[in-house]
Amino acid sequence: MGIIKISPSLLSADWMDLGKELERLHEWGADMVHCDVIDGLFAPNITFGMPMISALKRKSKLPLDVHLMIVEPERYIDKFISAGSDTIAFHPEASKKPHEVLEKIRSKGIKAGIALNPDVPVRVAEEFLGEIDYILLMGVFPGFGGQKFIPEVMDKIDESKQLIASRDIYVELDGGVTTENIVEMKKRGLDAAVAGNAVFAASDPAAAIVALKA
Repeated sequence: MGIIKISPSLLSADWMDLGKELERLHEWGADMVHCDVIDGLFAPNITFGMPMISALKRKSKLPLDVHLMIVEPERYIDKFISAGSDTIAFHPEASKKPHEVLEKIRSKGIKAGIALNPDVPVRVAEEFLGEIDYILLMGVFPGFGGQKFIPEVMDKIDESKQLIASRDIYVELDGGVTTENIVEMKKRGLDAAVAGNAVFAASDPAAAIVALKA
């Protein structure tokens, strides 16, 4: 059981002071900055878009781990790439041209992933295995931070690791991650975890990141 990467979600950060929050994440030992882009159509919330990614890129010392929860990501993928995304995951069922989107992302040297909601089976990822760098498993239904982890998703870590076999693809999990349940996730081979409240609501965020990684 190795150390995994932690990608704190800005959905749980202080949006009135995002510049400082980015500095803190670097100081606290985070590996990436998770950026939840929600359009109010694919998921019941509206967050931010390309201008925010551009602004974050100018300030962040960490890679931007961008998760597109938007309808037809192909409409904006070029702009999200240009904005400075370092990794981009999207939901294949929201796209009319998922293979084209993946090709565009990877053609720019950016890591591409597909995101799977709790009710989407892992087998959906099979047709994309030759085109992705990671699978992003949702531990909750997307929209809001602070939700409780759906236990059935734990088995999807095993299924994902079996599906990718020896391919150079990593598995990331987003939603409901805590210092308690991440222990089991790591035993099952999880490579990266998105943590929102587990970091930003902690009394000692730096210690929380250490605990999540260890």
